[in-house]
Amino acid sequence: MSGRLYGVGLGPGDPELVTVKAARLIGAADVVAFHAAQHGRSVARGLAAPYLREGQVEELLVYPVTTETTDHPGGYQGAIDEFYETAAARLAAHLDAGRDVVVLAEGDPFFYGSYMHMHKRLAHRYPTEVVPGVTSVSGAAAVLGRPLVERDEVLTVLPGTLPADELAEWLATTDSAAVMKLGRTFTNVREAFDAAGVLDRAWYVERATTDRQRVAPLAEVDPETVPYFSLALLPSQLTGPGNDPERTEDTLPRTGEVVVVGLGPGKRAWTTPETAEALAQADDLIGYGPYLDRVPANPRQARYPSDNRVEAERAAHALQLARSGRRVAVVSSGDPGVFAMAAAVLEVAAESFPDVEVRVLPGLTAAQAVASKVGAPLGHDFAVISLSDVLKPWDVVLDRLRAVATADLVVALYNPRSKARPHQLGEATKVLLDVKPPETVVVVGRDVGGPQESLTVTTLGDFDPETVDMRCLVMVGSSQTRVTPSGQVFTSRRYPG
Repeated sequence: MSGRLYGVGLGPGDPELVTVKAARLIGAADVVAFHAAQHGRSVARGLAAPYLREGQVEELLVYPVTTETTDHPGGYQGAIDEFYETAAARLAAHLDAGRDVVVLAEGDPFFYGSYMHMHKRLAHRYPTEVVPGVTSVSGAAAVLGRPLVERDEVLTVLPGTLPADELAEWLATTDSAAVMKLGRTFTNVREAFDAAGVLDRAWYVERATTDRQRVAPLAEVDPETVPYFSLALLPSQLTGPGNDPERTEDTLPRTGEVVVVGLGPGKRAWTTPETAEALAQADDLIGYGPYLDRVPANPRQARYPSDNRVEAERAAHALQLARSGRRVAVVSSGDPGVFAMAAAVLEVAAESFPDVEVRVLPGLTAAQAVASKVGAPLGHDFAVISLSDVLKPWDVVLDRLRAVATADLVVALYNPRSKARPHQLGEATKVLLDVKPPETVVVVGRDVGGPQESLTVTTLGDFDPETVDMRCLVMVGSSQTRVTPSGQVFTSRRYPG
């Protein structure tokens, strides 16, 4: 059985950017091969050195020519092709003997790497695996502290060996670019950036991520000091004003915003990933105290808990913080647009903060959560009504209950019964019984998704308002709401007639 060939990427230079898989394969290999120029020093072997072990065979593959001239009959390309054939034959001898061979590659094996020449000659003959590595482009962008592309932008990777006029044409028509293989090509590359009109925003990065790295504006670099392990970067114009890598995000002017989010009705699994991301990105969290307590503490963030009856003040506070450049998350339970903070924030914003951006992210509602626990009582048309009369007259609430009962809708009752208004749920039940028969199905969900969750399925005639508090949601069925023998509740999607 033959050995296995591995092309292993080592990253751009920082030993800590060698992947766990690369380190494991290097240590396990029978043979480790690496390229070097005539001086015999291999950057790749230096990166791999901590993972080598005693007893491994090392194959040093020395290029016959790099930038110098050659007397080979086939010229430079002939000399290189012959070298690759000979190197491949040396590795094939190990593979034929059943020895696993790791070929080391700086950066990524398939990104302007020498390994690919072994791959083309051997991969069709032996079991082969390529282990990707962090590219020099990625390393340089990280060192520079500037993203290369954003949204629908195009990144163009170019070899510095192209003619200057061709390089200039590419640079003038792309959003962002990385030009590789500098060294002796540097002067032509810089001329191309200048001809394309982008030299003023181009950067030079040398030996990225190593202790010898150097970063400078491309226009200021002395061509005599440029090694092969360097590249030129043209970052995206969308990544921030100016071309100063020392200017961090914290020193740049920021545009604040308010994001109104809903945590869902109870357990953390009911908080959407979109909401979790918005909470993680926020500088400030604002909301009713018990709701904020459900968000894990983060010492980076400021938290502003408040009473449940100061919605307008809470909204104004959030908008004022956002106007100063802060990212603010206003936290609700359930869905922020259903009897929660979204409307309050948008109303105050429309009146006093028209310049502040407000986003609303949806959440799982209490009605949906309760319905899912008992089956599908919201399977047909339904209404949602809050029994609170803090912001609307009680007579309006009763009129709406009569209307939905007459329309034969399922109705979900939010804020059903508080200490300040213990009698209202009883009055609401009487109004519903004036229209609906006493056998109408009623579901009461308490603390659904929480540690004290309970569910009760009863009828309108047997329903006891005294058993309900503000942690409950009451759902009153329509004429088509049924309870199955197993106790599940559903409202048929088919209506008589």
